[in-house]
Parts: sequence; structure tokens; C-alpha cells
Amino acid sequence: MGKSWLMCVLLGTMAWGQAVPSAPPSPQPSQAPADNSAAVPPEAPVITVIGVCSAQTKAAAAKGTAAKPATAAKETAAKTPAADCKTVITKAEFEKLASAVAPNVTPQVKKQLAGVLPRFLGMSSEAKKRGLDKTAQFEETVKFAKMQILTTELQRKIQEDAAKVPPGEIENYYKEHAEAFEQFNVDRLFVPRTKQGDTEAKEEDEKDEKVSDEAKKAKEAEEKTKSDEAEQAMSKLAESLRARAAAGEDFAKLQKEAFEAAGMKIESPSVNLPSVRRTGLPPGHVAVFDLKVGDVSQVISDSGGHYIYKVNSKDHLTLEQATNEIHSKLQNDRTREMMDKVNNSFKVETNDMYFGPGGVGVAPPPRLPHPRPMPQTAPPQQTPPPAQPPAETPN
Repeated sequence: MGKSWLMCVLLGTMAWGQAVPSAPPSPQPSQAPADNSAAVPPEAPVITVIGVCSAQTKAAAAKGTAAKPATAAKETAAKTPAADCKTVITKAEFEKLASAVAPNVTPQVKKQLAGVLPRFLGMSSEAKKRGLDKTAQFEETVKFAKMQILTTELQRKIQEDAAKVPPGEIENYYKEHAEAFEQFNVDRLFVPRTKQGDTEAKEEDEKDEKVSDEAKKAKEAEEKTKSDEAEQAMSKLAESLRARAAAGEDFAKLQKEAFEAAGMKIESPSVNLPSVRRTGLPPGHVAVFDLKVGDVSQVISDSGGHYIYKVNSKDHLTLEQATNEIHSKLQNDRTREMMDKVNNSFKVETNDMYFGPGGVGVAPPPRLPHPRPMPQTAPPQQTPPPAQPPAETPN
């Protein structure tokens, strides 16, 4: 789920402290140094803050003060400089804090936390000396912070529970959605809806001087007639190319002819889609997946143009290949269900007279984690053909 709310506060404070001009950063090494942190024993100190007494030191001092007269205690305190006070944080203590602040903490985050932690210790110690932890404002701030942190912890717990998908559910999903894991190798021929030259000519006409309304209407009617005729010509071309494709002609050759006929000045796209799934084509093109191997589709027309497909081969992901993808899908579904159950367990009423017209609105739901990356054996979702011919066909 990323860094917790507390980590955001830590890093935000670090950024605030760095707003003060500082010396230029030293050049970064060309290669990251080796991580030797595992060799450091758990009890070894990793951060020492001189001038800030630890909680143990303060407790010992308080106990010693109770056994001595007040005058002697004052004299001892006067003789003890602030530099003799120190807070030592061991590796075990630091990693315990780091894990709570940012699960799956990285070496970079460790360094960022180590950069802000001494300042937090020093400034919070001074704040306590001034009694700022006894104010009503402090209590309300802590109350709100606890709610935020508990909300984050709940979301994290829900994600952990949702990730425990039983293997049986994965197998059942695979069997019930067998078509979703079919892979097709297809050739796709794209025929533009109209000719490129007609569009360019229209743009040139728009640059002409203004004409009368009647002349303008006549010109628009003429242009529409030409446009309709051009579209009809490209539709006939698509049918002709489809017949030739069904007769066994090469799709790459036909694609080149289609672009030349349309006056396209860009290189014709690759015609082969080696691994496409049912979700990889626009809804209007899904009839392609019902074809037999070797079949050529009818012309499929939409706002982008005309499309002709040929199925070269069909394959099917195994359960083992599809497991990660299915687990991710079910985990996300379970997370949403659990979050919806919590969010629907309460309702809100607000005073519109206090908050003004329209009330306070509805708070957006918490952001859910992104799905895990698809396994390499599962192809990425194909991009639907755009309005203009694709410059490059996705794999």
C-alpha cells in the first residue's frame, strides 16, 4: 500500500527542514554502494543523538533525585552539561520503527528516516520541556492522527486478509472463465475510412477568402458528396482486400496497398498480433475469437475505419501460468468487498446550516492498491485500434 500516513509526515518534515539553503550535494557515485547492513548486529548503535536524554536516562535521573535532597539535585543538574545527555538507537530499535513506518522498507527510505529522526527527537524533547504536550490543541491533533493511522492499519489488514485466496477459488475461477485465458495469434488489416488527401484538401479550402452563404452551402454540399464517395470507395476497397485475404494473399502486402490507396504518408503498421486475449480488442471486434484457425473475418467497420482479421493459431494458458493473474484479480475483488462492507456500515448526516449550501459532499473512497503486474506468460492488454491508423501494433 506504500508508505503509511506517518511516513508522509516524516518525509514532509524532512523536506521542510531542507528548505534552508545548504551546501551543494556531493556527486553521486556511478554505482550504488553495497548494502552491508545485514552484517551489523542487532544491539549495535546506528544513531546517537548527543544532547537529548533518552527515556531511560530521564527515569534514572528522576529516581536518583527522589533519594537526594532538592539542593543536591540542583547542584548535580548544574554540573551535568547537556552534551552528557544522549539517546542511542540500536539497529533492532531502528528497524522496528522503520518497519512500522514503511513496510518493505528500502535502504533509501532508511536513510530518509535516519535523516529526520534526530530532528524529531530533539524538537519533541524541547516541545515537552515547554509543556506543548499538555495543551488541548496537542490532544486534538493526536486524536486526529490516531484516526488516520488506524485507518491506514485497517486498510493494510484488509489487504493482507484479501491476499489469502484459497487455491480452490483460483482453480474454480480458471475453470469458470476458461475463455478468458485463450490466446490468439492473428493478422489484422486496417483500411482507413477515407482518403488522407481529401482531409488535406478540405483544410486548404478553409484558408480561402470568405464567400457568400449560398456559395458556402453549395461548396459544403459538394464536399459532402465527395466525402461520401471517398468513404464508399474505401469501403469497396476493404471488401476487395478481404476477398483477396480469404484467397490466401499476404496481409502485409494488402496492408501496404490499403495505405497507398488512402494516401497515407506514414509507414504501414505491422499486421501481426502474436498474443492477443479476448479483452485485447474492442467489443465490436470480439467475433474474431469465434473464428476457426485459418478463417478470415468479415469486414468490421467502426469510426476508426475498416478491419479484417485472420486467425493463425489458438493457445490456452495453463492453470500454473494463469495463477498469478487470477490471484491478483480475486485479491482486488475481495479487497473491494471488504472495504465496501466497512464503508457501508455507517452513514453520515451533516448540518447544512453550519457547512453551507450543498453540505460537505462525499469523501472519496480510500485508494486501493494497483493490481500486481501480469506474469510474463500472460500478454498485456491490447490497445483498441485508434481513430487514426495505429503507428505500431502492440505485442
